[in-house]
Amino acid sequence: MTESISRRAFGLLGTAFAVAAGLGAPAMAQSQLSIATGGTGGVYYPMGGGLAEIINTHIDGYSATAEVTGASVENMGLIARGDADLAIGLADTVAQAYSGTGRFEGQQLPMIRGLASLYANMVQIVALKDSGIASLDDLRGKRVSIGAPGSGTEVNTNAILAANGISYDDIEEQRLNFNETADALSNGDIDAGFWSVGAPTSSILNLATTQDIVILALTEAQLDAAMAADATFAKTTLPGGSYTGVDEDITVLGIPNVLTVSSEMSDDVAYNITKAMFENIAELQAVHPAARETTVEFSLSATPVPLHPGAIRYYEEIGATIPDKLRP
Repeated sequence: MTESISRRAFGLLGTAFAVAAGLGAPAMAQSQLSIATGGTGGVYYPMGGGLAEIINTHIDGYSATAEVTGASVENMGLIARGDADLAIGLADTVAQAYSGTGRFEGQQLPMIRGLASLYANMVQIVALKDSGIASLDDLRGKRVSIGAPGSGTEVNTNAILAANGISYDDIEEQRLNFNETADALSNGDIDAGFWSVGAPTSSILNLATTQDIVILALTEAQLDAAMAADATFAKTTLPGGSYTGVDEDITVLGIPNVLTVSSEMSDDVAYNITKAMFENIAELQAVHPAARETTVEFSLSATPVPLHPGAIRYYEEIGATIPDKLRP
């Protein structure tokens, strides 16, 4: 992203001071990039950190840092205000921000652009085995973590519950992040919690090492109702063995996670980031296995908003066909 006036002014003053002091011109400063991610108990933060390392290692003149945030909803605002250069967000949240619907009613953010889709979240509804909770309907009257404020998990939770006739009036909702949700379950402070995150995720892994957990399976009718209410949902499979004690495959709702930038990012920077990520994808996969889903094919099929022209340049360079809906 273009440096702010204040940052450029500071750089000019620093150069002038160095010359006046007889120190000569300083080495060219690196441009700093901020990557908005999520909480440390999810996948966004390690994925953002892995992407930052790729940028730091493979793009000359740029230095990137992954920032802990409240995740998807907050991240779209950070991009719109220029307070973050890149941000990861759930596809439904990204689409709502771009179109000014849902959580973004009346505050459309048409500058949102995609670079790629990284992997699919799985909506995982967790309870302790001895809680007696075995289905979505069992959540009525229970203490339920619906996700951190401003997170994609909260957006997904609301959509799933509403599509199946459950309102927040029917539960005692608590807005906790992933680590807080796991701690509250372990301590008996809540009865169930929603995670919309790549699997396996550290907070559930850690919980399952000390507590016997269950992951609620939605019925076919419940899955279909959620998909009818939100077109970005799709059925996917949480493999058995993902967590201690969860031995069978479970059909869950999946939703893509999108790497976004502002339309104001220069074409060259967007191109270089997209190129560096895909050409060094093994480095991202070494950070988290969710990056095994980070492919050109997935990006062109799952991204819900127009791509940045710099990303399009990379995709066309490698011979990919860009769907018309992804062109700005």
